[in-house]
Amino acid sequence: STDTSIQSKLLLDGEEGISQDVVEQAVKSLTQRAKVDGPNDNFIVLSYGPSGSKQWQLMLQLEPFSVYFFRGTDDSPPMIVAGTGGLTHFEIRRDKECNSSGSSAKGAAEGKQQRKLTEFDVDVGDAEEEEEEGENEEEDRHGGKEIVGYWEDGLAIYADGTREERQELESPTGEEEGDAEDLDEEMGVDKGEGREQRRLDEEEFDTAGMWEEKFGDHHDSKPFGPMSVGMELTFPASNHLFGLPEHASSTQLKTTAGNEGHHHYKEPYRLYNLDVFEYELDETMALYGHIPLVISQSMTTGTAGAFWFNPTETFVDIEETPEVGTENVASKTHFMSESGIVDLFLLPGPDPIALYEQYARLTGRMPLPPMFSLGYHQCRWNYRDEADVYAVHAKFEELDCPYDVLWLDIEHTDGKRYFTWDKKTFPHPIEMQKKLGGDGRRMVTIIDPHIKRDNNYYIHEEATKLGLYIKDKKGEKDYDGWCWPGSSSYLDFTNERVRGWWADQFHYNKYQGSTPDLFTWNDMNEPSVFNGPEVSMQKDLLNLNKCEHREWHNLYGMLFHRSTGEGLVQRNAGQNVRPFVLSRSFFASSQRYGAIWTGDNEAKWSHLEIAAPMLLGLNVGALSFVGADVGGFFGNTDAELMTRWMQAGAYQPFFRGHAHHDAKRREPWMFGDETMVRLRRAAMARYALLPYWYTVFWHAGVSGMPVMRTMWMQYPKIPELYSVDDQYLIGSDLLVKPVTSAGATTSTVKFPLTDCWYDVDTMQRMQGSDKHAGNTLYMNVDSDIDKIPVYQRGGSVVPRKLRLRRSSHLMMNDPYTLYVALDNDLKADGSLYMDDETTFDHEKRLDFGVASFFSNWRENIAIRNSVHIGSEDAINSKAKSDRIVERIVVMGVPAEPSKISLTSMDSTEATLMEFQYDASTQILIIRKPGVSALEEWTMEL
Repeated sequence: STDTSIQSKLLLDGEEGISQDVVEQAVKSLTQRAKVDGPNDNFIVLSYGPSGSKQWQLMLQLEPFSVYFFRGTDDSPPMIVAGTGGLTHFEIRRDKECNSSGSSAKGAAEGKQQRKLTEFDVDVGDAEEEEEEGENEEEDRHGGKEIVGYWEDGLAIYADGTREERQELESPTGEEEGDAEDLDEEMGVDKGEGREQRRLDEEEFDTAGMWEEKFGDHHDSKPFGPMSVGMELTFPASNHLFGLPEHASSTQLKTTAGNEGHHHYKEPYRLYNLDVFEYELDETMALYGHIPLVISQSMTTGTAGAFWFNPTETFVDIEETPEVGTENVASKTHFMSESGIVDLFLLPGPDPIALYEQYARLTGRMPLPPMFSLGYHQCRWNYRDEADVYAVHAKFEELDCPYDVLWLDIEHTDGKRYFTWDKKTFPHPIEMQKKLGGDGRRMVTIIDPHIKRDNNYYIHEEATKLGLYIKDKKGEKDYDGWCWPGSSSYLDFTNERVRGWWADQFHYNKYQGSTPDLFTWNDMNEPSVFNGPEVSMQKDLLNLNKCEHREWHNLYGMLFHRSTGEGLVQRNAGQNVRPFVLSRSFFASSQRYGAIWTGDNEAKWSHLEIAAPMLLGLNVGALSFVGADVGGFFGNTDAELMTRWMQAGAYQPFFRGHAHHDAKRREPWMFGDETMVRLRRAAMARYALLPYWYTVFWHAGVSGMPVMRTMWMQYPKIPELYSVDDQYLIGSDLLVKPVTSAGATTSTVKFPLTDCWYDVDTMQRMQGSDKHAGNTLYMNVDSDIDKIPVYQRGGSVVPRKLRLRRSSHLMMNDPYTLYVALDNDLKADGSLYMDDETTFDHEKRLDFGVASFFSNWRENIAIRNSVHIGSEDAINSKAKSDRIVERIVVMGVPAEPSKISLTSMDSTEATLMEFQYDASTQILIIRKPGVSALEEWTMEL
C-alpha cells in the first residue's frame, strides 16, 4: 500500500498524527542513504525497534521491487539491499502438457499458454523411450558385464570381481584439464580469468533441459518444468562475507563471478547435500550438508546476515565490486534455487552477539550435550569383534589414555541390517556395554536411513506393511536404491508418522542388545544412493505426501537426525536422559539435534590444514558441536601428522579419531612410546578443560554464540582479523593456533591488542616487538612437536580439573582449579556452569548452578564468587561439597600481597589463605582454599 496513513503507522511504529511532510522526509532520507531516486509513493518504510527507537528501518521499493535494510538514523548506507540487480525471479510451477492435438477449447487454450511459457517448440519426448535409451547406454557403458553392486563412489561392481573405472570428462578444447590449469598458473591467471559469464539473456536461454533432464545415465522427468527462484543480495560497504557451509574452502567466501573474470572460483557455491567420495579442497563443490546463511562483517555496517530459507538445490554466486578498499566497496550474492519460494530472513545484528541471538530465535538453540560426548571418541571401520573391543579398551586403561566412547561401524550388524548384531562377532552386546560402562565408558553404533530389502528383516517388513518408504516417481512402488546392504529402501523422514515410528525402534525391547550406555551415529543421510545420480536420489521421487524429492532434498539428513535423537530420549523412563547422535548431513536448525562431522577426510597435511576453516564455517552457520576426524579417514598417517592432528582435535568441539578399514590401525600406542605420550598429553589437555568446554557449550545454548569462534566474532572492530581462519577462539577466552605443516617448529599468531594474552603452558604474558598491523600483533612463537600454541585471554577466569582420570564420568566429583589471567587493569571475570552432566534436570527441575568469578586487584579483590542457583531444592549440601575449588592460579600479579583472607556467607570471620608467589613469573597460587564453587565467598588482599 502507498496510503499515507498506513505509511505513517509503519514508519513510526504506529504513532498517530504523523504529517505527510514527516513521511516524505523520512523516505527522502533513506533514499539518499541508499543512493536511489524515485517518487515517494514508490516507497514504503517500516521502522521498528525497542520502545519505538527506530533501531531498524526497512524500505521497500515497489517498482521495480527491491528492499533496503537500514540500521539507525545516521547517514550510513543500508546493511543489506535485495533485488536491485534485476536478478530476482520466480518461475511459475505448472504441469507438463504433452497433448498438442487441441481436442477441446480448454486444451487448446492450455496448449497456447504452454507455448507462451516455454517460448520454444521443445520436444519433451517420451519418458519410456528415454528410459529405454538410458538402459541401452548403461549396457554399453558396462560392456555387457553383470552388475552385482555399487560402491560409495557410484561405480559398479561386476560379477567377475572387477570394478567399473571412472571415465574422465574431456576438456572442450581437447586439452587435459591439468594442462590447462598448469598453463593458467604459468601465465599468472586467476582461476576465473577469461571465463565466460554464466548469466545469459532470456533470448539466449537453453531450453533443452526445461521439461526433462539427463544426468549421465539418469533421467529426471521434471513433471512441473522449470520452477527456479532467485534473488541477489548486496552488502554495501563490506568485502567480508562468511557462511554457506559446508565447503572445503576458506571460512571467508571467495568470489565466483564479476570483476571481468578475475574471480577466485570458476563455479558458484553449490548447496546440495551429497555423499562425496574423497572430496577436493579449495572448491565450491557440494558436500554433506548445507546452510543457506550469509553473514557480512564490516567496520561501516557492522554485522548483518541473510538466511535464504530454501532446501532445494541452490547455487550462490559471490561478487565484489571493483572498488575494493574504497568507500564504494560492496559484496554481492546471488541465490539461485531449483524450486520453492522466495523466503528471505534478514538479520540486523549490529554485532555478532546480537546476530546469533536473532538467528537462534529463528532456527532454534543448541541443547546442552551430555558431558561424556565432549570427551575423546575412539572409532574405526571396524572393530572386528568383542575381543577386539575389549583389547582396545584394556590398552587405553593400561596406558592411562583418557577416552569416553568406543564406536562400532556397520560391520557390527547382522548383514548390515540396522538395529541388529552379528551373532558371531558380537554375541553378547549387553555384557560388552556393561563392561565398558562399569569403567565409565559409553558405546556408539551406526544406524543409517537405508533399509535392507529383506522380507525376513523385521524393520523392512514392518516399514513395508505400514507404507513408510519413499516412492518412485509415479508414487506407486517403494523406491529401490543401492547402498551398503545392497538393494535398499529409504524411509520418508519428511512424514511425522514415519519419524514417530523410527523413534519407537530405539526402545530397548525393540533394539535388542541396546542399553542406556549405547548411543547413535547417523551416516549416509544426504541421502546416499550408490546407483543414483551423484550418489543420491532421483529428484522426481515422491514422498508420502506426493511431493518431489527435489523440494526437500536438503532437509532429509536433518529430519533423520532429529528423529533418531527423539528416539534416544523416548527410550528411557521419564524421558530424562540427554541423547547423543552424530550426523554427517545437516541443514539449518541441525544444531538442535546433535553433533556433526566433516565427513570422509584424508590422512594428509592439507586436510588437517583445511579442518579449522571448515569447522569455523560450520560455526558461522551456528553448528557448534562439530569436528573433523582426527588422523584423517582415508589413508595412513605417520607419527608427526597424528600428533599434530590429536593436538588440534583436542581443541575442536567434537573430538573423535576415526579411520577407514583399509587404513592401518592408529590407536595412540600404534606409533611407539614417545608418540603415545604426546597423544595422551593432548587428550589430557582436553580433559583438564572439560569444565570450561561444558560452560562454553551451556553459554552457546543460552546466547546462540558459537562455541568455536572466528576472530571477528570476538573482535568485530579489528578488520585485520576478519579473514583469519588458521587460528580461532574457544568461547571468548582461549585462542588456538593449530600446527598444520610438517616439520614446523614455529608459528605466527595474530594477537588482538585490545587484550593481553598468556601462554597456557608457561602462564607467561605474551610480549614482543614483532610486526604490528592496526590493533593486531603478529608474533612468531615456538611450536615444536610437543607444543600447540594456545593462549588464555587476559581478563578471564578458566576452570580446569587437573587430576588424571580415564574418562569424564570418573572426573565428575573432582575439585576445580581456577586459572585467573589478569588484564591490563588487573581485572578478570569468568563463569563455571554445573549440573549432573547427564539428565534434563537442569531444565525440568532447575537443577544447576552458575558460579561467576570476579577479580580486581586494584580494589584488593583477589577473587570473588557470586552464585546463581536454579533451584535451592535441587542443589543440596552434598552437591555443594562435591564442587570444591582446590587451587587458584593467578597470572600477571605485579607484586606479592602481604596477605589474602577469605570471607564467606557462612562465616563472619576472615580466614587467612596459604599462597605462593613467584616474582620472576608474576604467578600467585592459592592452595587448598576449601571453598565450594556453589557457595558465595570473597578472597581479599
